[in-house]
Amino acid sequence: MAGPVTDFDAIIIGAGQAGPPLAGRLTGAGQRVAVIERQLVGGTCVNYGCIPTKTLVASAHAAHIARRGAEFGIGTGEVTVDMAKVKARKDQIVRADRNGVENWLEGMDGATLLRGHARFTDPHTIDLDGRLLRAERIFLNVGGRAVVPDMPGLSDIDYLTNVSVLELDSVPEHLVVIGGSYIALEFAQMYRRFGARVTVIERGPRLTSREDEDVSAAIRGILEAEGIEIHTDADDIRFTKLQDGFEVTTRSDAAPIVGSHALIAVGRVPNTDDLGLENAGVRTDRRGYIEVDDTLRTSAEHIWAMGDCNGKGAFTHTSYNDFEIVAANLLDDDPRRVSDRVPTYALYIDPPLGRAGMTADEVRRSGRKALVGTRPMTRVGRAVEKGETQGFMKVVVDADTEEILGASILGVGGDEVVHAILDVMTAKLPYTAISRTMHIHPTVSELVPTLLQDLKPLN
Repeated sequence: MAGPVTDFDAIIIGAGQAGPPLAGRLTGAGQRVAVIERQLVGGTCVNYGCIPTKTLVASAHAAHIARRGAEFGIGTGEVTVDMAKVKARKDQIVRADRNGVENWLEGMDGATLLRGHARFTDPHTIDLDGRLLRAERIFLNVGGRAVVPDMPGLSDIDYLTNVSVLELDSVPEHLVVIGGSYIALEFAQMYRRFGARVTVIERGPRLTSREDEDVSAAIRGILEAEGIEIHTDADDIRFTKLQDGFEVTTRSDAAPIVGSHALIAVGRVPNTDDLGLENAGVRTDRRGYIEVDDTLRTSAEHIWAMGDCNGKGAFTHTSYNDFEIVAANLLDDDPRRVSDRVPTYALYIDPPLGRAGMTADEVRRSGRKALVGTRPMTRVGRAVEKGETQGFMKVVVDADTEEILGASILGVGGDEVVHAILDVMTAKLPYTAISRTMHIHPTVSELVPTLLQDLKPLN
């Protein structure tokens, strides 16, 4: 027999990047809001994603620069890495960030933070581990998790995911990374810089398959220059447990690779399989992502989905932008749409890749007439001065409208420089809005106008 039901104006399931700020806006409008979290407040970004990984990247960068000290005329002596201290620094920063979000929610007037696993029993009712909650509006911010593929022998060994790898307090002897995309490559480079031998195994023909081939090739060159071994076209990955570690083969004709630690980083899936969505009339696609319209409303008109679970971009910035879109439409009479935003993201190897809009390959496939400008980072004075000349800049422009279609900035400061291009793209201004702008010297950004003054047809 069902127990009593607690009523709220709104229920938010998941306390990741979109949930807490939405709770703040809703309670600010006088609504009573329940925020449900079954694991850690802050979601992927705070606990397993951006905050801890970029903290580790910073430590790895410090080790890398220390080893290169002689290039700058600085004597450093032997460089050692205390992984326990690296982890302790990371843990402290993560805890502070998570505690900040928790304290905000717990002190939020009109909000109730509840712990446990939420499941729909009907379109308006949530079963929270036996406690029933009801609301007129429900918002899903349930995030995603790592895919663990069915590879022969994988279940026989102790493997790591993006979550468990963060708990390492010593440097692996030989880290084997399965996957050749963003999470995989960030961990590969950082642990190489911490002192591990690192091998990357990718099933496809190249790394970062969503990027242009020249970008993928440059990324591979950056990693191989640091001593990372890379195997692509690995179409038959098999593991065999050893007494101390494991061996893995990449193809039937390839020699086995012996490793001490295996990191599985081949993709992510949304946390939608155990919410009882079918009881609420919420549709998902074949991959489990919740189907939403341009305002993030689901097939149930009183339920919205934000963040990684809606398939509209698996990033902290897309999740937060999802919150802004939902709040603008519900509370501000401001008709914002997902389709208004320009896709943008970064790959945080060092140097980073900043991306906005379409790749050159996507532009070619679209059939439109386009122009492209490229510049190697060796032509950027600021990069030369800092001893960071790897990578290049590339911007693609529509030949007819003169609007910028996309940019790939692989190089020192690339994750910051790309925003100058992104802002102009969002404003739908012609490329001349940058090409005729005076930038500060000496910076990396100053090469963007120069780049755009020398456009050539995209072949």
